[in-house]
Amino acid sequence: MRFTGQTALITGASSGIGVAYGKEFAARGADLVLVARGEEPMQRLADEIRSQYGRKVEVIPADLGVPGAVERLAAQIAERGLTIDVLVNNAGFGLHGDLVEADPTRLTAMVQLNCVALVDLTRRFLPGMVSRRRGAVVNVASTAAYQPVPHLAVYAATKAFVLSFTEALHAEVKQSGVRVLAISPGATETQFFEVAGEKAAFGRRRNVRQVVASTMQALSRNRPSRIDGLVNAVVANTIRFTPRRMVLAMGNRTFGG
Repeated sequence: MRFTGQTALITGASSGIGVAYGKEFAARGADLVLVARGEEPMQRLADEIRSQYGRKVEVIPADLGVPGAVERLAAQIAERGLTIDVLVNNAGFGLHGDLVEADPTRLTAMVQLNCVALVDLTRRFLPGMVSRRRGAVVNVASTAAYQPVPHLAVYAATKAFVLSFTEALHAEVKQSGVRVLAISPGATETQFFEVAGEKAAFGRRRNVRQVVASTMQALSRNRPSRIDGLVNAVVANTIRFTPRRMVLAMGNRTFGG
């Protein structure tokens, strides 16, 4: 699947999966708009992509966990005369621990980034894709979206929102020529666990290239959602048919402490 002549906006583009998405879309012919809080790593990535793939790359530092950040980002994109053909909502973070002990400010920022900013960005750029009858939206969910997760309660709930929202949106625009996908990685070798903590990890970690490859396969087939990795898919789908009390007990043991 090629993206020649298109521009892809990638959030969370300073590390991990976001970097891998940047390189993959550039390799497939897309120009890029990179967005994250860290400007320096994005500039390094931009230089690498320009050198290796000859693509145009715009770097826009932004903290999308702050209210109003998406509006400011959209204004900057408009000022630069850019048209967004592909949107990758990859930015997000999680927090491990019990709700009663959590920092309310951090919880609000997590919901703002994982859910509110994602919807806002999609609403701003999807209409143009639909009118042009081409484009794609990739929303990064998680295997945590498939069940309630004690000690990761808010994070799992935000990803369940992302999954539900994206699958419904896929159905809404299916006939427009725009592809909408929720990709759900499991534990992946990224900086996610530096924030969430190692206790948030479960199972064998896959790498970012595998997540991106799963994304591209699912986009080419115009699927509404995809779980990255066979083992992750088996576990997530098995949980759907497991009694809720058992799921909660298993989650409490796995992620507690």
